[in-house]
Amino acid sequence: MPTSNKDKIRKLLKGIETGDPEAVTVVKEDKYIQHNPLTREGNIGLAELFKRLAKTSPKVEIVRIFEDGDFVFAHTDYDFNVVEIGFEVFRFEDGYAVEHWDNLQTKVDSPNPSGHTMIDGLTKIEDLEKTEENRALVRKFLEQVLLQRNFDQLENYVEAEGYIEHNPSMEDGFPALHEELSSNNSRDYQIIHRVLAEGNFVLSVCEGTKEGTHASYYDLFRISKNKIVEHWDTFEEVPPKSEWVNDNGKF
Repeated sequence: MPTSNKDKIRKLLKGIETGDPEAVTVVKEDKYIQHNPLTREGNIGLAELFKRLAKTSPKVEIVRIFEDGDFVFAHTDYDFNVVEIGFEVFRFEDGYAVEHWDNLQTKVDSPNPSGHTMIDGLTKIEDLEKTEENRALVRKFLEQVLLQRNFDQLENYVEAEGYIEHNPSMEDGFPALHEELSSNNSRDYQIIHRVLAEGNFVLSVCEGTKEGTHASYYDLFRISKNKIVEHWDTFEEVPPKSEWVNDNGKF
């Protein structure tokens, strides 16, 4: 049976635990474009990274994994020298991973005010026939609410009752979300780079600033009955270009 692209990424990410160079053979070295500014390109770059990380006895848990056409995207729990929650995005061509983006945030072990962690919650993929409808919903939410800051439109996109929040500093419920978004000017979403979806899950990749610092925002939404009902995210500062080891850019 042919190996699915999801299984190839499971193998690749699990290779971080072992440092096995075989894990990176899912990558097409001569085409591979690396968008993590601190990771070198190609199989050799990944192999070196995995070998170095393996010495720290890392643990990798793939909490959620999705496929959208040529893209595979995963929600991960990493225990390296530091413990981080991440989103990984890979683009495939002819059965090989040829491009990669990620976004990592230090894990907060304690639950948020509503008792949720950064990674718990539902994982089951449903409503595959609504993938495009859900993608469009999230894109409109990003454009109208987060970029244009029309917070009076929030109720058109977010479930009024039962909304679940996994951001470590926020809490459940529509009123809390409205208050956080409308009163917090430190987070500025400026560009939507990508909206990936499979069924009831949609991941957005956005660029902006946080407190004036160049920032990358990855937001994962679960959709039910045409409303956002659950949310996970990671925020990462984009390192200055002087620190990059490739020239491909974060996005």
